[in-house]
Amino acid sequence: MKKIIFYSVLLTNLALHLASPAKSEEIDSLNLDQYRGKVVYLDFWASWCVPCRKSFPWMNQLTEKYSNDDLVILAVNLDKKKKLAEVFLKENPANFNIIYDPKGKLAKRFKIKGMPSSVIFDGEGKPIAAHTGFFVKKIEQYEQEIISAIDNEQNKPDAK
Repeated sequence: MKKIIFYSVLLTNLALHLASPAKSEEIDSLNLDQYRGKVVYLDFWASWCVPCRKSFPWMNQLTEKYSNDDLVILAVNLDKKKKLAEVFLKENPANFNIIYDPKGKLAKRFKIKGMPSSVIFDGEGKPIAAHTGFFVKKIEQYEQEIISAIDNEQNKPDAK
């Protein structure tokens, strides 16, 4: 009986997760250890950021294109009022995880200088690329950095 309840709860949680791929949470710190073996694209954004409106569709495409086993996208919102971010997200939906950082602790930790800014981490949690701003003409460059990082992870001797 306990096993049935356990699996029922597990399946319910899985169904909820799959039904809404974009999770959101408020956070004061970020531990990348939970993403070990995966490339992480960490994006910092705000509701007033005009280039962010262009980066969100691209990040949604990345989410569709690459397996969550290979690439994790985390978008950190820096608005002091969560309501502003919620309005932005209604107009610019996200199929990736949203983290709210109203106090800017993560932005300070990663020394963010402008919006949007992004950092790409390899599977060991080491930063391998960083960008300030989002430029449509550089999408190919951004994606090539991600592809290279994924390839490096997949070609490691201990890879999946």
